[in-house]
Amino acid sequence: MYTTINESGILNNYANEPKMYYASYPDQEEQRLYAVQGAFATLLVTTLVLVALSVS
Repeated sequence: MYTTINESGILNNYANEPKMYYASYPDQEEQRLYAVQGAFATLLVTTLVLVALSVS
């Protein structure tokens, strides 16, 4: 851990910074899985809205 002491004698602690890395673009399989998840989420929300409307 990196610490410094200023002229007033106050101790300053600095957090360790993590290494930076770049995200990679998803391949075709991951894109397909994201599309399936989006379709399922849309179906779920639509079903919940329709049930709420039919109950009220």
